[in-house]
Amino acid sequence: MTFEPEQLGQSRTDLAEKLRELRKRAGLTGDRLARRCNMSQSQISKFETGRKTPKLVDVERILRALDAPAELVTEITALARIANTEWQEKRSSWRRGMEKRQAELASLESEATELRYFLPAMITGLLATPEYIRASLSHTPGDPSRTIAKKLERQAILYDTTKTFTFLLTEQAVRWAIVPSSALAVQIGRLTSISHLPHIRMGVIELFQSGH
Repeated sequence: MTFEPEQLGQSRTDLAEKLRELRKRAGLTGDRLARRCNMSQSQISKFETGRKTPKLVDVERILRALDAPAELVTEITALARIANTEWQEKRSSWRRGMEKRQAELASLESEATELRYFLPAMITGLLATPEYIRASLSHTPGDPSRTIAKKLERQAILYDTTKTFTFLLTEQAVRWAIVPSSALAVQIGRLTSISHLPHIRMGVIELFQSGH
């Protein structure tokens, strides 16, 4: 089964509209409904605007709190099942794709003897600390632990002295504050440490250079 992004969004949107319509029909505010369901008002708002897909158990709690008619319970519960199934499948597909990409990169790196990288925007996973990698994956759905592990496994190749590496980074990439300042200092320290390996060359292009 495959899902297009617009299909996924439509399923979530339909569920959100049904829940919002049912609450208004019951004459309840989002805050009052939240108290009945023992949820936060912001959670109800996210469900009703489609910013978050409610779990099936959340939908059932809301329907009970609204004393929804049996026919609507059946309809909305079915819609919730579809929305959750699509979302889980999409997340799973996304994760599998990222992990496959790491395997492909590892294969290419293992076959090459000379590797060159130009990094204008951010630090590559080969050079990144675990915290930096996790932060760079924060926008991805689901648990990124397996992708992080794959990226860290790839770093072992840096210590293969039969290969040569050249990394050219911009100052912007080095200083990108994707992590807190203390973690960024650790990341910069890692770059410095790796640059001392005899088979690795590393250069940084300054963001601003003074004129002559």
